[in-house]
Amino acid sequence: MKRAWRSLWNDENGAIISAELVLVLTILVLGLSVGMSALGTAVNSELEDLAEAFGAVDQSYYFNGARVCTARTSGSSFNDKPDHCDCIPIDTCTHEHILTPDKCE
Repeated sequence: MKRAWRSLWNDENGAIISAELVLVLTILVLGLSVGMSALGTAVNSELEDLAEAFGAVDQSYYFNGARVCTARTSGSSFNDKPDHCDCIPIDTCTHEHILTPDKCE
């Protein structure tokens, strides 16, 4: 048994293959970590854009009432006031922030 362990300990077949495998796996892990970091940054950026788009939606409306013969409906309106997160509106043409200090708290 001692002789088998000694022959396995001194056997160097496959040593180059394992060194190459370690090098390839190291490069793969480094590439994956950089790629995952870039992916996380891109997803975060897209979610920020989505949040800004939701914040820029103006839900104000107004309509007059209708009157036909004896039937009548009254008009209605709603003015959407800025929330605390609507501080930085976006210009839809240039996609840049429009700073309006009167809307900021």
